Amino acid sequence: MNQFDRVRQLAAQLRVDSIRCSTRAGSGHPTSSLSAADLMAVLLVGHLRYDWDQPEQANNDHLIFSKGHASPLLYSMFRAVGVIGDAELVDSYRRLGARLQGHPTPVLPWVDVATGSLGQGLPDAVGVALAGKYLDHLPFHTWVLCGDSETAEGSVWEALDKASFYKLGNLTAIIDVNRLGQRGPTELEWDLRRYAARVEAFGCRALIIDGHDLDAIDQALTEARLATDKPTVVLARTIKAKGVPEIEDKNGWHGKALPPEMAERAISALGGVTDLLISTDAPQRLASAITADPTAHVTLPRYEVGEKVATRVAFGAAIAALAVRPEIVVVDGEVGNSTHADEFQKVCPDRYFEMFIAEQQLIATTVGLAVRGYVAFASTFAVFFSRAFDFIRMAGISQVNIRLVGSHAGVEIGEDGPSQMALEDLASVRAVHGSVILYPSDAASAVRLTAVMADTAGIVYLRTTRGAYPVIYGPDEEFPVGGSKTLRSTPKDQVALIGAGVTLHECLAAADQLANTGISARVIDLYSIKPLDRENLIEACRVTGSRLVVVEDHYPEGGIGSAVLEALADADVHALHLTHLAVRGLPTSGTPAELLDVAGISSRHIVAAAERLAGR
Repeated sequence: MNQFDRVRQLAAQLRVDSIRCSTRAGSGHPTSSLSAADLMAVLLVGHLRYDWDQPEQANNDHLIFSKGHASPLLYSMFRAVGVIGDAELVDSYRRLGARLQGHPTPVLPWVDVATGSLGQGLPDAVGVALAGKYLDHLPFHTWVLCGDSETAEGSVWEALDKASFYKLGNLTAIIDVNRLGQRGPTELEWDLRRYAARVEAFGCRALIIDGHDLDAIDQALTEARLATDKPTVVLARTIKAKGVPEIEDKNGWHGKALPPEMAERAISALGGVTDLLISTDAPQRLASAITADPTAHVTLPRYEVGEKVATRVAFGAAIAALAVRPEIVVVDGEVGNSTHADEFQKVCPDRYFEMFIAEQQLIATTVGLAVRGYVAFASTFAVFFSRAFDFIRMAGISQVNIRLVGSHAGVEIGEDGPSQMALEDLASVRAVHGSVILYPSDAASAVRLTAVMADTAGIVYLRTTRGAYPVIYGPDEEFPVGGSKTLRSTPKDQVALIGAGVTLHECLAAADQLANTGISARVIDLYSIKPLDRENLIEACRVTGSRLVVVEDHYPEGGIGSAVLEALADADVHALHLTHLAVRGLPTSGTPAELLDVAGISSRHIVAAAERLAGR
């Protein structure tokens, strides 16, 4: 049996298994799997270098299904290499609690990232390839199977642009151009010349092939592997539902399992169920160029109490100090001189990557770096993370560990106006599975929390502010995740003022004013928004008779006030009296002090709210 006979048999088996598992489940995307079966059969037999028994092996190739709906094909490949059995494939696909979910996730050790939200697998792969070329210095290749429909996503072109900029010859995108999308023809259908023109315009090499010609596929993948400084995009003309003639290239079959009778006919025509087992070439075992050292001695910056320093400035100093740890990497969105992430670049340019104004790729690169084991920080203005929210959401499904640093949050930024004010960020990140939100109020806490987030699992978000405010804490103060700080307290407190970031300073000013009128106010720095310090909130309720004023530089929905109310919803507190001060109108330009006051979150509004709760 020659190589192409073996590939032909494997392609038939992949088609049969894709039909079997989806028909048994009664749902799935077999037609999208059938079109790419020849492409993946050639890749598996002749080009993918992977040790399936050791998926963590540093020099393994990476295979990412950006068209995650073609999961029947991916899982059939896993059966073909022997890492899952026939029963798991056929009987558990899409079943409750099974590993073989409708779209792939890293619950399977051979899956790097969750896909299914189209246009994300290729951007994530850019981060993986970037690590391979510039950090690991390993010869592994990153392969991505894309659908033609997802090329309508701008994120695909952000990815190709950055892959070209960084000369990622170790990255190959295979686009399955099967012409039909979910509801009909795709934008370009089979016009592969137009696809190629777009690919080449972004600085990548385009190879046009017949996606069912095994020899052409083999030649294209061989050429792609040999590339050194230019990413390759294989544009493969395919037929949707290839192998099932009665529905080949017919609209209306996307996302539909074949009926049992049709499936039986197709399986028989394809040669029936087979048990071909493929052994892929294992790569040479090599170690990464960088070895993580989380115990490296880090000398964090120190600030004097009362010194005025912006938390964004303190973040920059702290991340520069963390550069002594070789696994720390920083990714910027062309605002490093404002977020102060460029302080890291000054001391460690080799681990600083610029994604320019491409926030989706900013997050995706961070995810790809995390896949390779790096502690990756992505920083930009907090408001611009909203453009990449779906990437953050999918990172939560992937359960990767990434660090996000958003500066210039809230009306506090001043004259730039509402387009630059993050007033929804806490709500959006709080909603992401596995997220952690940290919100320092001074330079000392910003430094400590930057260090803490480096070793915190999940989607960790640090919210920093633009303006300089007095340092409150000493340099040795600790800030554990899930904690809070009580800055003013007596056993006879009549009200608790709860803030974070800029509003903590307003709470402190308000507490001083209230003291002059005989009202004792407890002040709580809720620096950990998720998870938050529920026990300290309950204690504040116990002492004050459940009189709380929560103040935040954020819209009222989903922010600190919501977090506090959710935490206390099932707590044993008596008759909760909570006043929530938040930004309730659309801000304009103005000075920070003016905007805080107009928004109703300045100290005078806090004083008025506390007096009402105290019965004055």
